[in-house]
Amino acid sequence: MNPASTASSSDVDLLVVGSGAGGLATAVTAAHLGLKVQVLEKDPQYGGTTAWSGGWMWIPRNPLALAAGIDEDPALPETYLRHELGDQFDAERVSAFLRQGPRMVEFFQRQTALQFIDGNGIPDFHGRSPAAALGGRSVCAAPFDARRLGRHIDSLKPPLAETTLWGMGIASGAELRHFLNALRSPRSFWHVTRLVLRYWRDCLLHGRGLRLVNGNALVGALAASAFEAGVSIRVGTPVKRLLIEGGRVAGVQTAGPEGLRTVRARCGVVLACGGFPHDEARKRELLPHAPTGREHWSAASRGNTGDGLRLGESAGAVVARDLHSAAALAPVSLVPRADGSVAHFPHLIERAKPGLIAVMANGRRFVNEADSYHDFMSALLAATPAGQPAQAWLLCDHTFIRHYGLGAVKPAPMPLGPWLRRGYLLRGATLSELAQACGIDTAGLQATVQRYNAAALQGRDADFAKGETPYNRIQGDAAAGTANPCMAPLQQGPFYAVRVLPGSLGTFAGLRANAQAQALDAQGRLIPGLYAAGNDMNSLMGGHYPSGGITLGPAMTFGFIAAHHAAGVALPG
Repeated sequence: MNPASTASSSDVDLLVVGSGAGGLATAVTAAHLGLKVQVLEKDPQYGGTTAWSGGWMWIPRNPLALAAGIDEDPALPETYLRHELGDQFDAERVSAFLRQGPRMVEFFQRQTALQFIDGNGIPDFHGRSPAAALGGRSVCAAPFDARRLGRHIDSLKPPLAETTLWGMGIASGAELRHFLNALRSPRSFWHVTRLVLRYWRDCLLHGRGLRLVNGNALVGALAASAFEAGVSIRVGTPVKRLLIEGGRVAGVQTAGPEGLRTVRARCGVVLACGGFPHDEARKRELLPHAPTGREHWSAASRGNTGDGLRLGESAGAVVARDLHSAAALAPVSLVPRADGSVAHFPHLIERAKPGLIAVMANGRRFVNEADSYHDFMSALLAATPAGQPAQAWLLCDHTFIRHYGLGAVKPAPMPLGPWLRRGYLLRGATLSELAQACGIDTAGLQATVQRYNAAALQGRDADFAKGETPYNRIQGDAAAGTANPCMAPLQQGPFYAVRVLPGSLGTFAGLRANAQAQALDAQGRLIPGLYAAGNDMNSLMGGHYPSGGITLGPAMTFGFIAAHHAAGVALPG
């Protein structure tokens, strides 16, 4: 008999499909509640898109904010969400999230390897909305020592290479500012030098960096907590179908290295497969700007191909189709790699820095470049004439690119030549030459830059109000000494550009679920034994993007909630 075709079976209490933040948060919580838990991941490494993310979570009234004296009225974050979400406001789920989010943070902080740093100075995206906060609603995974993972470190998905320096992750915030100022500040230079030397030492001794940051730290700490609590994480194990027995989801059938395998789950199955960012059929259905499914270039993990949604539908669950946006939109550039593959780079950081503009083929600006990535891309899609491809160019001068970089292009002293030779970075000695290289209307671009430069000197953007919200300003550079931290003239040639296209950080449209993360059918009835978490659960935000961390915050929180429900244990408080 061929061993590969032999079917085997095993039993657990709770089965989690997918190993991003939502899945791992569920698994760790359930294990601490006494359940036998197994996590199944189809990719050869665990971590999903979370491992490539910034690792930020939007959790109003979190313990770190309260410890710092930021004790806002509980009604304020609800007021903000009610305004931002409009008719997509789900009172029951919002209430569960706001109530249990802080308790989730407290649980992980006290009981697991996952620790946090605060985002007490990070504002909400939309500072003009009622009850928008100047800070205190965000936390991020603290840097994590990967040695705690032991032999399991080799299966951890590394950060996206193009967002690193030689493979070394750089934490957002103060650490990133040190890297940007390394050639201008002795303090920053020595800070960066210590981190780089530590990284190379780790690579020499262990084959990789051991200081994890951002989303890689979040996954590393969650995975270490899972292993220490007795959770099994099986990589390279795709789920082929759900087992339904007596009207209840009772397990799965997988196809792994050992062949077909049945895993029964006494308490149920949690789908946390990362949504559908690389599922062409679903993109064709739910993203109007991608009529063939191929006009959307997501920066999410390539393994996120809609498996969880299809599995849920096979049991009677339904995917929401009425969201404001089906995806967490972001501008993405296509980065050619030496091996012939193409990376999808999300532009999250440099757009708000002083000295950059975004233009369309007509040479005109269409957006406040310092607004959130989701708002930037929404504006581009709205400004694109019917029948034309949605695309824009991020433009800067020589001073800007050597200080801040541009997309995957790193600042000085890293070279520009390789990017120019690959065609990723375009350059012109003059604005006219750059316009010709990009296929941009020359007269339109020259008029735009002339108008923008005059506005930058005055520090006021009369066209798009750039730099006028707290979020804009914190994303800018107050140390630049310009009248507006998000604006500076483009004047020192040569000039540079990178083309950006419609993309996303992930998807919003997921399986409809209740406040306990239980999947629902088309009539709103519970599907016994089936839960949804992460981007497989329909977005709490209804396709809106009110603040950074609104994906991972609910993912972690509803994973925490789902575990309690599956275990039959009352939630704290």
